[in-house]
Amino acid sequence: MSLPSSLPEIIEQLSAPERVFAVRGIRRGIERESLRITPEGRLSPLDHPHQLGSALTHSNITTDYSESLMEFITPVSDSLDVLMAQLGDIHRFTMQHIGEERLWPLSMPCVIGNEETIRLAQYGHSNLGRMKTLYRQGLHHRYGSTMQVIAGVHFNFSMPDSFWSEWQQLQSPECCQCKLISDSYMGLIRNVYRFGWLIPYLFGASPALCSSFLQGKESKLPFEKLGNGSLYLPYATSLRLSDLGYTNKSQASLNISHHSLHDYLASVRRALDTRDDSFAALGVKVDNDYRQLNDRVLQLENELYAPIRPKRTPRTGERALVALERRGIDYIELRTLDINPFTPFGVEMQQLRFLDLFLVWCLLRPSPVLDASEIDRNRHNISAVALEGRRPGLHLQTDTGELPLDVWGEQLMDEMSQVAQLLDRAYGRVHYQLALQAQREKLRDPDKTLSAQLLSHLLPRNLDCNEFGRQQAELFHQQLMNAPLQYWEANYFVDEAQASLQKQTELEANDHLSFDEFLQQYLYLPRAGYAPCV
Repeated sequence: MSLPSSLPEIIEQLSAPERVFAVRGIRRGIERESLRITPEGRLSPLDHPHQLGSALTHSNITTDYSESLMEFITPVSDSLDVLMAQLGDIHRFTMQHIGEERLWPLSMPCVIGNEETIRLAQYGHSNLGRMKTLYRQGLHHRYGSTMQVIAGVHFNFSMPDSFWSEWQQLQSPECCQCKLISDSYMGLIRNVYRFGWLIPYLFGASPALCSSFLQGKESKLPFEKLGNGSLYLPYATSLRLSDLGYTNKSQASLNISHHSLHDYLASVRRALDTRDDSFAALGVKVDNDYRQLNDRVLQLENELYAPIRPKRTPRTGERALVALERRGIDYIELRTLDINPFTPFGVEMQQLRFLDLFLVWCLLRPSPVLDASEIDRNRHNISAVALEGRRPGLHLQTDTGELPLDVWGEQLMDEMSQVAQLLDRAYGRVHYQLALQAQREKLRDPDKTLSAQLLSHLLPRNLDCNEFGRQQAELFHQQLMNAPLQYWEANYFVDEAQASLQKQTELEANDHLSFDEFLQQYLYLPRAGYAPCV
């Protein structure tokens, strides 16, 4: 029997009774970011709440760039119900322990006085904690702090071992399974670059922003005014994913390769090794005071801003890049989700089911390497959708010419319907077909997209983003303030907070290197010794 190569052939093979259950057990995790705000809707000036534990060592509650930018991290789960219950519990406990403050429910930030009001995240006095703050200091000097307080939702995704055993038999019986997994995930990543414009079209929720975000910046975008201090684009879906948002134009010339994991790692290493003249001009250590970790294009691999990343959980003391080199890809991190402002958790179940479906489809679908012209088309498409995705008659670029967004989207969802049926057959339900239908309706009626729903709240009332955000923040606070935990026992977060504070204290007591020596060791990258699976 020849190996299946087309999507219909692959679906047919995986649908066989002896194989269909192999696609069950998809593993996911969520990282949701959210700003702490004052009752007036401004960035919180306060420290990370002590009752929540140590942001350095807590398993579920930490901070990202700013002291006020919280990050909630779920454990990995193969159940969406469990995942959402865990995410909800993290929100419930947090809201019950931040006093008069609230959690900002939008991706684009609230009113920002000036960059000096954005406090860098603090992680204590250990070398590790100081390094994490210094990394953020480098980001501040390189790009400014305003961009760094944009918030989003990251979706971590991996297929179960049972799938990879069957996939190996179908695709490459003679191949090392570890290499097959990494190659397959790289194919998924390439397809996300091809078709990832669907995500901001469907789930983008940042068509407007507070004008304070643009202070000191020039923008040629044709913004329209809203309320007393907001700006919007009538057909925008995700300003967060536009050049205004969480992007790094200086990285556009890096040419990060997605041909294979080996090529990807080599190109990231090149960025980590390449001196940048403009960053060098900032200085690394000036008058005995560090300004950034180094003067390379990337201080750390985390500085690579990308819509999707291959990931492998590092071992203690191991750099993320080295973990990937040694053991291959374990999961992927999708980073293009705006915060959904109509749910207290920033994301809801129907979105997650569609992401499951979309990513499995990207994995199963053939995925040739990306050439330069296709990379340019993909960049054009994501920008066009971010800025004017709901504009009637918008055309996107394909390898055979331009297509209307809705026509192309329908074609892609027709393909996805085969995968939805496969997943529903495996799980014994129709959840994925229903999730697909809900998103298909947004192609036929753009007013059902999240970005359109947000503007439908703002425009008729001439309502500022800030006022809407405060209203939603208060609503969610009231909904969750007295709600009981659904997954963990009542003492879980209290115990975890105390344990995390103890871990931080132990780290600070056990430092035996100077900070200079620690940095030298931490930043050292051993020679690339790619494992067979790479």
